[in-house]
Formats: sequence, C-alpha cells, structure tokens
Amino acid sequence: MSHGRARLVCTTFGALLAREGTRALARHTLRRGADGESAAHARARHVREALESLGPFYIKVGQILSTRPDLVSPAVIGELEKLHDQVSAAPFADFEPVLAGDLGPLWAAGFRDIDTDRPLGTASLAQVYRATLADGTPAALKIQRPGIRCLVEADMALLTKAARFAGRRSPRFNAVIDTNAMLGVVFDAMRPELDFVLEARNMHQAREHLADFKHLAVPAVISATPRVLVQSLAPGCSIADARPADFPLEERAGIGRDLLAFMYRSYFLTRTFHADPHPGNILVHPGEAAHLIDWGMVGRLDRPLSTSILLVLLSLAQNDGAAVAKAWIEMGHATPWAEVTAFVEDMAALVPQVATATLEELNFGVTLTAVLEHSTKRGIKTSPMISVLGKSFANLEGSIRNLCPELSLIDVFDDEFRHIAFKLVTEALSEKQAARAVLDLLLGSATAPQQARSILRDLSNRELTVQVNQLPMSQALEKLPLARHKALRDALAVLLVLTWIRRHRHRPA
Repeated sequence: MSHGRARLVCTTFGALLAREGTRALARHTLRRGADGESAAHARARHVREALESLGPFYIKVGQILSTRPDLVSPAVIGELEKLHDQVSAAPFADFEPVLAGDLGPLWAAGFRDIDTDRPLGTASLAQVYRATLADGTPAALKIQRPGIRCLVEADMALLTKAARFAGRRSPRFNAVIDTNAMLGVVFDAMRPELDFVLEARNMHQAREHLADFKHLAVPAVISATPRVLVQSLAPGCSIADARPADFPLEERAGIGRDLLAFMYRSYFLTRTFHADPHPGNILVHPGEAAHLIDWGMVGRLDRPLSTSILLVLLSLAQNDGAAVAKAWIEMGHATPWAEVTAFVEDMAALVPQVATATLEELNFGVTLTAVLEHSTKRGIKTSPMISVLGKSFANLEGSIRNLCPELSLIDVFDDEFRHIAFKLVTEALSEKQAARAVLDLLLGSATAPQQARSILRDLSNRELTVQVNQLPMSQALEKLPLARHKALRDALAVLLVLTWIRRHRHRPA
C-alpha cells in the first residue's frame, strides 16, 4: 500500500508542478494583465483541491499551513482556510465489518435503532450516525473508515522522509522552520483521531476541566474501542448556523466568554487543549450548554512554552511590544543571523493594533500568526507547537464571532488571568516544584545557595523590590540574582504576577 500511496502523492504534486511550469512559461511569453490576481487564486485553489484529494492527513497539514503566512502566500492561505474534511457518505454496509471486528458479531443487539440513511457527519476518517441504544438512550455512533489508519500512517512516514530530505538540502531554512518537528507536533495531535480509546480519554479529561463552566459541556462517553466510539447525543446545531437573535444576550455572551475562558485555562493550566474547535465542533441550542465535540485532535504544551505564551498575551494586554518580542524569542531562539532589533520594532508597530480590539475588529489567531511571520522573516526560530496553537486560536475565534462578535478577547483574558495566576502560584508552591528548585540550586554554582538565602531573607523582611513599571517582566527577571536558574526564575515570575494582580485588583471599572 505504501508504494502505491507514494506514487499517488507524487503524481498529485507532480501535476501541480507541471501546471505551475506551464503558467511560468506563459508569463515569459505574455505580458501580465488584469487577470494576474485571478491566476494567483486559481493556483491557490489547485493546491487546496490537491490536498483535499489526498485525504485527512494532508488536509490537517493544509489547515496548519493556513496559519503560516511566513510559509505560504495570502492567496494560498485564503484557500487553505476553506479546507474541510467533508466527503460523500459511504454506505453503512462498508462500516459493518468494523462494528463486528470491534464490538463482536452480535454488535447489533446493543442498538435499538441506527439512522443509516442520514449520517450526522461524514469525514475521511470516520462517519457518525444518530443511534438509539438497546435501553432507549439516544446516542451518537462514530465509526472509523476501514483501512484509514494504515493510510494515514503511510502518509506520515512518507512526509517525514520528504521533510528530512528538504531539511538536509536547505539547512538555513530548516534552522528557522524545523519542518520535521512541526510534522511531529501534527502527528502527536492527530493520534487520538486514529484511536478512539485515546479520544475517549481526552473527553473524560475535558469533562472534568469543564466542571466550573455553566455554559459548556462535553458529550459523555458510553463506550469506546479503537475504531468505534459511542457517546451521548449533543443537542443543537453548529455555532456557525445559529441565529444570535434566538439567544438572550446574557446566554450568548456567557457561551462566548466561557469558550474563551476554558481555552485560556487549557493553554495555561491543564496545558492540553482542543486543537480543532472549528464551528462544526461546537453545537449550540437556546437554553442548553454549548457542547464541544470531536476530541480527536488535541494539543499539549509543556510548562515553559505555556509560560512564554502567557507572557506574550499579558504583554499584549499591557500594550507592550518590546515585552511581546522578548517573550516570543524565549519560546524558541534567535539564529546567528537574526535581526532582533528589527523584530522588536515590528512588535512595537503591531501590538497597539491588537491591545484594544474586539473580536469583531480583530482575528487574534491571525494576529498570532502575524507575529510568527515577522519572527520568521527576522531569523527567529519558534516552537512548532505555535502552528497548532494558532490554528486552535483562529478556529475558536471563527466559532465565537458569529454568536458574540462584540466580545473582547483581551477583556476576557484580563479577567481570567487572575484565576490562572493563583492556580500557577499553587502549582509553584507544591512540594515537587520546591524540590526541583532545591535541586537546581544544588546543581548550580557554589554561590547559588548563599544567593538563594539572601533572596529568601529579603522576602521575609519584605525588602525584595522589582521595578515592574520600568521593565517588561522577562527583562526584570534577568536582572535578578540567580536568573540563570530556571526553577527560581519560574518562582520569581509568580511573585511578579502577584504584584501585577495586586496593582490591578482595585482598578477603576
């Protein structure tokens, strides 16, 4: 299968290159006319159609590329944003062997009825049906397409080889855009889509994390095997199809705020987030909680990256371009040829446009990728997870914009930040973190314990002072003793966060 798949992929992309070569030859013989823009859009459409024809993995890669203006043109981004994973419905008979293989030959006894004529959803990885269980419980039945896992794994292996080959041929490009690492992030995020037991685990975790949100819910898992998932039936329609007039203002605003707050906590507290919250994966109905479905694609952040992203958003909220640039660079690193000063100037121009905008005025996910575009152009390598995070941000905004366009992302972040900060303080003061700080001290320089005792003495005497007004948070940290010890830097960052909260707690409404 892999050789045949490789042949198909090469043929598809070869046709694209041949078409581009023909167009380039025509440009040499014909003067560029008024149809130049339409030619660019035609080229972009052909790219999208090629990715759609190759199936789910290439569709996901295309969706990630739609958040990378540093890699593809605006015309291509416009087309890739249209990428969808909707295919013609396959006959239910195609899926019966999967049901028998995972649930046993008597699988039908578990269902009173399955609406096999009208699937609730059709995608290249699976189809979803409305079902009624034997005990009368309404349910959604998700069945993986036969043989799709082998196909996707073959695509992953093929593209990994291509990325390694390209990296060896273009080392300077690869120093800024680590394509192999970026693909690894996509692979990790997609794995639960190929194993519904992992998706069910993601749903269980999400339900626990949603306990504090009045307007949000996740379907309950009834049963799960690697290829068959049975879950409770979520009410309503896609948030993109909902009419705002059908919802009281308080309810639709509550849904929007809870969606944003939940995602902020996902990025910065649980560090596990829904990586594909497009409108079709958020179902709403008046009087009901909004249901987040399809937990197959999930992103995961480590603590340092999550902290850096938090500093980026905090700096955006404070309209501090220099701090945004600093925090962004700390998420990756500057190459030897990086233009750091120019990047700081880029952020000084961009950030004021973001700080006070509402969702109606601003696509924050696109803003995040605009920062990425500037950083790549200036030779700054960024974590490959930013692509998945940017996709998540952009999808979430598109989902909320229809229902509550007047919502301000910065205002919600400002309010939610207090909760996030106190949770981070609790985490930083845990026994594990304290032990880590001690170990870092022991492994550090001989003078580190003495410096630590000095800091602790100053803290106990309330003599430690940090001028947060004059310096961005990350710069202030660097001027403190033991700045090179990461665990202590994290703890000191918490102190600065608390200072920020205390100063803003009684701010005028």
